[in-house]
Amino acid sequence: MIDREKIEQGVKLLLEGIGEDVSREGLTDTPDRVARMYEEIFCGMEEDAGEHLSKVFAAENEGVVLEKDIVFYSTCEHHMMPFFGRAHIAYLPQGKVVGLSKLARTVEVYARRLQIQERMTGQIADAVMEHLKPRGVMVILEAEHMCMTMRGIKKPGTGTVTVAVRGAFEDNALQEQVWHMLRL
Repeated sequence: MIDREKIEQGVKLLLEGIGEDVSREGLTDTPDRVARMYEEIFCGMEEDAGEHLSKVFAAENEGVVLEKDIVFYSTCEHHMMPFFGRAHIAYLPQGKVVGLSKLARTVEVYARRLQIQERMTGQIADAVMEHLKPRGVMVILEAEHMCMTMRGIKKPGTGTVTVAVRGAFEDNALQEQVWHMLRL
C-alpha cells in the first residue's frame, strides 16, 4: 500500500538535497502533488492481472489473435525514470478469447510498477498463459528509456525490444507470422 506521508517526506528531503528551498511558492505543494502522482503511476502494485483476464468469451477461432500497439508508460526501478513504448500481444486461443481491452489492462497492471522491461515482458506472457490457458502466447515490448535519453549515454530515440514466447509460439513459423502481422 502506498504511504503518501512517507512520499511527501521523501520529496521534501530530495528537494533540500538538491539545494532547493521547500518553502518557496512554487514548491510548497510539490510534495503533495508528487505523492498523488506516485499513487496514480504505481497503482499496479496492488492490482492482479487475473482480474482482467478472467472475463472471457467462448470462441471457435484457433488462429492467432494479435493486439498490437498498446501504448504504455512505466518507471525503471534502476533510476526511477520513465520508459515508454508499445506492447504487442499475440495468443492462440483454445476455445475462449478475452475482451480486447483486457489485454491493454493487463499491460497497465505490470507497467504501473517499478519495473524493468525484460521482467515486464515475461510477466505479461505468464499472466496470459495462466489465466487464458491459450495454446501459446508471444509478447513484444518496444520502449525508449529516459535513463538513456536524459542522462548517462544521452542517446534519444534508442529503442529496446524484448520478446517473451510461451507454448506453441516457441515454433519459429508462428513467431514469423506475428512479425509479419506487425508489419501490416
